[in-house]
Amino acid sequence: MARTKTTAAKSAKEPGRLKQMYRVFQMTRRNDSTAIWWMLLGFLGPVAVALIAGFILSSDSPLSFGLWVVTGVLGGILVFLIVLGRRAEKAAYSQIEGQPGAVGAVLKSSLRRGWTASEMPVAVSPKTQDAVYRAVGTGGIVLIGEGPRSRTQKMLDDQRRTVARLVPNVPINFLQVGPDADSIPLHKLAGRMSRFKRKLSKAEIFTINNRLSSMGTTKLPIPKGVDPMKARAQRRV
Repeated sequence: MARTKTTAAKSAKEPGRLKQMYRVFQMTRRNDSTAIWWMLLGFLGPVAVALIAGFILSSDSPLSFGLWVVTGVLGGILVFLIVLGRRAEKAAYSQIEGQPGAVGAVLKSSLRRGWTASEMPVAVSPKTQDAVYRAVGTGGIVLIGEGPRSRTQKMLDDQRRTVARLVPNVPINFLQVGPDADSIPLHKLAGRMSRFKRKLSKAEIFTINNRLSSMGTTKLPIPKGVDPMKARAQRRV
C-alpha cells in the first residue's frame, strides 16, 4: 500500500527542468521552423567571438586560451536559452492567437513589472466574443481591444468614457490585438505596453487600480497551453 502511494506520488511530480526544456524545444521546433537556426546562431556566436579573442590575446598561453573557450561555451549556452525562451513564447502564443481570451492569457503570464491587469475582460460582446481588457501601470491606463477594430472601437470608446468618469485626468491609451493589418501581434503585446512613458507612481497605480476594480470583469475562457516553461510569473506592482 505504501509502495503504491509512493509510486503515485512520484508519477504526479512534474518533470525535471531538463525534461521540461526538451519538451519546450520540441514544441518550438514544430511550430517555428526557423527557431533552431536562431538558437544555433545564438550558441555559435559567443563561441566564435571567444575563439577569436583567445587566438589574439592568449595564443601563447594554453591555459588562458582554454578559459576563453570555456567562457565562449558558457556564453553560447546562455544566449541559446534566451533565444529558446523567446521563440518558445512566440510559438506558444501563435497557437492561441485569434482565440477569445488570448489577450487575457498574455496579461496573466507575461505582464511586465510596473503593470497590473486582470486576465478577465472588462467588456465582452455576447455575439462575437470580441472583448476589451484593461491594464494599469506606469504609463497610465491601457484599454486593449481583442478582435477586429471595426467591432471593438465602440466598446473601447464606451470603456474610455466609463474609466474617465471614475478616474479623471489619468492618461488612457488604446491598443488593438486582432486581424487588422495595424494591430499588434499577440506575442508583442507585453513589450508594446512597456513603451508608454512613465506617468504614474506606484502609489497612484495602486489607488487607480482599486477604484477601477469596483467596475468588475466579465468571465471569458482563457486558452490553455501558454508559457510552457512557466518562466514568467504574473507580476504586480
